[in-house]
Amino acid sequence: MTLRIVADTREDGTTIRLIGRMRAEHVEHVRAEIAASLAPAALDLDELTLADVDAVRYLVAAEREGIALHHCAPFIREWMSREAD
Repeated sequence: MTLRIVADTREDGTTIRLIGRMRAEHVEHVRAEIAASLAPAALDLDELTLADVDAVRYLVAAEREGIALHHCAPFIREWMSREAD
């Protein structure tokens, strides 16, 4: 399975669900979706099953830029903390 990106836009912002496996090739698509979204934007990672190192580094950078990460799996959060150091 590849990555599916589903945006839910409401008056108070946009939640972007990432479903499946996120790889380096998907980072630009996620960035574009955030740029096109109603602020504030948040990423819902509840259905993200796998991420490569470039995707994890992107998630670290996105969070630093103020993008909220919801429902982040513990193994991804742990990897993010290692990459942030």
